Amino acid sequence: MKIIQKILFILFMLGALILTYYSVESLQQIYIRTSNVFIRFGVILIFVFTLIIIIRYLLLMFFSILQTIRRSADEDETMHASQAVSVIVPCYNEQEVIVHSLKSILNQTYENIEILVIDDGSKDRTYALAKVFEFDDGLRRLKVFSKPNGGKSRALNFGIEKARGSLICCVDADSKLDPSAIELLVQHFSDPQIAAVAGSVSVVNTNSLLTKLQSLEYIQGLNMVKNGQAFLKLVNIIPGPLGMFRKEAIQQVGYYAHDTFAEDCDLTLSLLAKGYKVDFEPDAMAHTEAPENLLDLLKQRYRWTRGILQAIKKKKHYLWHPKKNFSISFVMWYMLFESVFWPFMQVWGDLFMIYLALSTGASQLLLFWWIMFTVLDVAGAIYCLLLTKENLSLAAYSTIYRLVFITVINIAKIFATIEEWFNIEMGWGKLTRKGRIG
Repeated sequence: MKIIQKILFILFMLGALILTYYSVESLQQIYIRTSNVFIRFGVILIFVFTLIIIIRYLLLMFFSILQTIRRSADEDETMHASQAVSVIVPCYNEQEVIVHSLKSILNQTYENIEILVIDDGSKDRTYALAKVFEFDDGLRRLKVFSKPNGGKSRALNFGIEKARGSLICCVDADSKLDPSAIELLVQHFSDPQIAAVAGSVSVVNTNSLLTKLQSLEYIQGLNMVKNGQAFLKLVNIIPGPLGMFRKEAIQQVGYYAHDTFAEDCDLTLSLLAKGYKVDFEPDAMAHTEAPENLLDLLKQRYRWTRGILQAIKKKKHYLWHPKKNFSISFVMWYMLFESVFWPFMQVWGDLFMIYLALSTGASQLLLFWWIMFTVLDVAGAIYCLLLTKENLSLAAYSTIYRLVFITVINIAKIFATIEEWFNIEMGWGKLTRKGRIG
């Protein structure tokens, strides 16, 4: 089957490059034939945007392939680390999922761990359900704490202060870990410059079109984007479902901050600003429940975008002083491109290409342009599915993924950017879980 996938990947990549050539050639002809200043300016923008997207895509895939080769070469050098790990599970009204999450942590192959459950003022049975699991056998222990509601970042900091381990593993209460997840993360810390390692996240409830599209997004975002970033040890966000940190590094940057809606992004940027490296472990898997309706998904992405912009805003001086710390400056410009520039350009580009097709009759160009990005997405999906155990059939959803899903997500990002610019107040917007990780 993998041979077929590799052949399909090569064919789709070749198809994407051919379509890119024809799209660029068509844009050039339109530019030459027209004297309309607006159309000429728009054609230049579309050309530059397309070029940037193609280069980004190819570079990420190139670095991802190099990272995969590097990991394969290092497999024989796997270390059996013995550092104590404190697993912190912050939770607020998680009665539907907390039991499944704790069972998966207790089932870890890594022995030297303690589990600290921080109930952040839940109004349901979360605390009582977690309390049943308390134990201490000398090597492992599970302790449940309760505190007044103060938000996820304060709950995490509370747990870090109580932690005995030199490594801190943060796990969302709605996540279920694979048995070897913690063991795989620990092994990265043999490098003293590694401050944090991101785990991999998969969608467990792929029971609808919307959640299948999110699953495809996670697979591409982790196995191509984060894997590519890991080659440079510049992973930009440690995901909430699973991430491990060096406790000393967290203390050096002042713990989790409370002034953004993306505390994990903010902490990751603080570690990079301190000169640390941040890695990714694709085989350390956390399974999480994705939003099952469109409104919840849009709320989630709106919050993520505003949180990322808030984290960037706090460290904006690094944007303009790359000599001070080139690594974080590069990472932050990349994040701004993903969160702001790309969404605006993609939505504007779609509208402009429709206008171009109607005003110049270049409907063939519009078709080439949309198919080009769709074919790139299919190629990326096949590549990522080659690295995972996910079903190849997910790649078929790439057509809807590009034309509909990404456009809707980008519109949510645009609204989030505008409202963050004007400092419009927003709430946390916690999602209601349905217990799908069981």
